[in-house]
Amino acid sequence: MVHKFGISQPVPRVEDPRLLRGGGRYVDDVTLPGTVPGYVLRSPHAHARLGAIDTSRAAALPGVLLILTAADYAADGYGPMPRPPASPRNARNAKAVFPPRTPLAQGKVRFVGDAVAFIVAETLAIAKDAAELIEVAYEPLPSVTATADAASGAAPVLFDEAPDNICFIHDLGDAAAVDAGFAKAAHVVRQRFPISRVSANTMENRACICHYDPRADFFTFQAGLQNVFNIRQDIAEVFKQPESKFRIVAEDVGGGFGMKGQLYPEYVLTAWASRRLGRPVKWVAERSEGLISDHHARDNVTEASLALDRDGRFLAMHVDTLVSVGGYAGPMASGPGTNNIGSLAGVYTTPAVCVHVTGVFTNNNPMGPYRGAGRPEAAYVIERLVDLASRELGIDPVEIRRRNMIPASAMPFKTGLSFTYDTGEFEKTMGMALEMADYRGFEARRAAARQRGRLRGIGLAYVIERAAPPGMETVDIRFSPSGTVTVVTAPVDGGQGHATMFTQIVCDRLGVQPEMVRFTRSDSEKLAFGGGVAGSRVSAMGSAAALLAVDKIVAKGRKIAAHALEAAEADLVFRDGEFLIDGTDRRIAITEVAKLAFMPERLPRGLEAGLYETGTHRSDIMNFPNGCHVCELEIDPETGVVALCSYAVVDDVGTMINPLLVKGQIHGGVAQGLGQVFMEEIVYDAESGQMLTGSFMDYAMPRAGDLCNFEVGSNPVPTPTNPLGVKGVGEAGAVGALPAGVNAVVDALAHLGIRHLDMPLTGERLWRAITSASKNS
Repeated sequence: MVHKFGISQPVPRVEDPRLLRGGGRYVDDVTLPGTVPGYVLRSPHAHARLGAIDTSRAAALPGVLLILTAADYAADGYGPMPRPPASPRNARNAKAVFPPRTPLAQGKVRFVGDAVAFIVAETLAIAKDAAELIEVAYEPLPSVTATADAASGAAPVLFDEAPDNICFIHDLGDAAAVDAGFAKAAHVVRQRFPISRVSANTMENRACICHYDPRADFFTFQAGLQNVFNIRQDIAEVFKQPESKFRIVAEDVGGGFGMKGQLYPEYVLTAWASRRLGRPVKWVAERSEGLISDHHARDNVTEASLALDRDGRFLAMHVDTLVSVGGYAGPMASGPGTNNIGSLAGVYTTPAVCVHVTGVFTNNNPMGPYRGAGRPEAAYVIERLVDLASRELGIDPVEIRRRNMIPASAMPFKTGLSFTYDTGEFEKTMGMALEMADYRGFEARRAAARQRGRLRGIGLAYVIERAAPPGMETVDIRFSPSGTVTVVTAPVDGGQGHATMFTQIVCDRLGVQPEMVRFTRSDSEKLAFGGGVAGSRVSAMGSAAALLAVDKIVAKGRKIAAHALEAAEADLVFRDGEFLIDGTDRRIAITEVAKLAFMPERLPRGLEAGLYETGTHRSDIMNFPNGCHVCELEIDPETGVVALCSYAVVDDVGTMINPLLVKGQIHGGVAQGLGQVFMEEIVYDAESGQMLTGSFMDYAMPRAGDLCNFEVGSNPVPTPTNPLGVKGVGEAGAVGALPAGVNAVVDALAHLGIRHLDMPLTGERLWRAITSASKNS
């Protein structure tokens, strides 16, 4: 029987009624007795030496409780902030440089927004007033905010340990094989791809509250996070304390997208201040403060080349990328630039690919993951190269992809770079997307648009990404004596719908009703350990962990049911929430079994009471969601303004636990990707290093009116890497939107001789390109 609240059913989110009625509980909703606010004094300079910090006038202001500086931090003997866990590999034995960072700047400030002092007062207004009274002696230094300039040899040096501003070097692929491929190529396509710096801009700003209990010498820390256990480990290391002294809680989280996955200076400052004062301390970022202190993303410059034979078949690919890590190397500084570059191989049989990545220090916010974390950048590079090759060789964009696509019969397939793809039906998926988009009818629509004075274009991109990288996940499923079920998980729900997904799994496999299932939010005191939200891992690894716990519950429940029915375990079948003996009317519901589990006198001798189990799934092999995106748009040549006409995507995310949630994830990812294509960009003044996009007045965010209807289809090919055959979906939309959107714009303008344009493709940038091309034509 298919459970109406079971796996693969499009069940509406169980979280929504509570959230839509204002029942969410976010960090700023939490105020403990005696809570006081914290405020960060930040550097107004992109690069400067720090001299004396005079806090005397500020400390004398009535209502000021505490002012902390780097000197206080050193005096208390705490450790540095987390840094990348390992050096990237390279062929030149170059060592990575990860200089230590403390929560408050020492010796130098290295970006506008670098934390200099932390003020705690009775009110936030008093704390802000006190910050204005702190006198800081700055010696301004030249700065470098452009990634392309950082390692030029003429740029200011951020760290003495890195006189060339190089943080790390990472090499991947067979360079000799690539050279051989280029040597025999009939055609070579080359392009430089600057990829703009963006900010996650989550709906809920970063925020935290910490209460240190001096009686127990124990910290209770709550924040909008993505992984409570990683944060517990990191903050314990900073304070040089055992993890057992920290409880980390994340209730409702208003979006994360990778940005909230690391330990930030403000989190340490809040916990430190609470320990100093013995009172709860809360810090909440304002929007503009977030723009100058959150970890940014993307921001790299790639030089890429694709070698082809006379028939348009790919022979080799070479990529050289310069990646900004910002003013400090945070814990994930090297991750986006190195972990996911395997996606550069795309869905193609290219026999040889090599990549050289150089991470450089710049006077900007530190860098970190953001929805896709290297995958969108890689997909953008390969899919733009393929489109460029299509035009230069005169081969239809669909045909050149089909000609080079990995056939389904070749799976599993080892690419010419690093990944081994598990499953996929790429050509079929592309065909479905083209049919959904009515690709064959496009030229008629282009001609009609031209009659209306509009330039119409269509962009195709086929992308693939890794998901659920090796790791582990833990889920607890606990029956109560009344027969209800509580599901405890480690991954933090930042809008993905985890409560719905796990409820579906429990209802499907245990046969209980959804109203009997309670889902608890992330709390390090409720589980021994677990993973978190990153890399599209939860649906694959979390579901596998839940199934392990379910199997244990059914196995133990079978013993109890056999004892109650006076039958042999081997004679019992578990079906639709009941243990039964086939061919008879003898049966007992698992809810009744759960009640018996808490009655020791009703249990078989030697069986432990209770019905609650833990499932811990370990994954050694990643999976590879993939999909074809088709974007169609029109451009007004008089203004450069783009109107999105349609967007079709067919994805292979394996088994869909909830198709409704899958569509929601893809919609959100596409919207974020298109935001970067057409409007989003962090911009700095080259001379002063000041951010010019420090509010939503200048940093443009996509709104509903900027988008169009998204048609989402599916060609699910289950993966063998987990029990349900689930592939990740959280980042899929963002991965495909970058190349599809840009390919569509270039297609609309190709008749003007425009070969490539860099993101963001704002109306002004397009108008200037059209005007310039028209003058030269």
